[in-house]
Amino acid sequence: MNAVRKIAGVLAGAAAIGATAVVAAPSASAAGAPCGPQAKACIQLGTNTTWLMDNGKVTYGGVPITSGKAGHRTPTGTFKVQYKDIDHYSKQFNGPMPYSVFFTTNGIAFHEGSLKVQSHGCVHLSHAAAVKYFQTLQPGDVVQVVK
Repeated sequence: MNAVRKIAGVLAGAAAIGATAVVAAPSASAAGAPCGPQAKACIQLGTNTTWLMDNGKVTYGGVPITSGKAGHRTPTGTFKVQYKDIDHYSKQFNGPMPYSVFFTTNGIAFHEGSLKVQSHGCVHLSHAAAVKYFQTLQPGDVVQVVK
């Protein structure tokens, strides 16, 4: 009877370890984050995906985004977080920009927004992702935007 219990315990432990490994495995899109090790946030416009990074490793994402529409394309390049505003309101475009993390000097930011409608250059995130980016990114952190 004790041998049966030991075997059952070993099998249960192995099953738990196997289940944990499956849950913890990165998604295919996370493994393909295309930015350098200096980036704290990575945006790939061609796939409408963003990731949070630390020393070249994905810590969050990939999550879906929408970016700038024709005439208002999100710029590519390497930028630094300028400032954050949890309750920003755009006077220029007459709209709320909750959980804004500005990463250019001309008003381009990550913020909560529609994942179905393109922006005037900003990077729209779901509510949950916008909160995570707002909590994680700090002024001076590198944001890399690639095609």
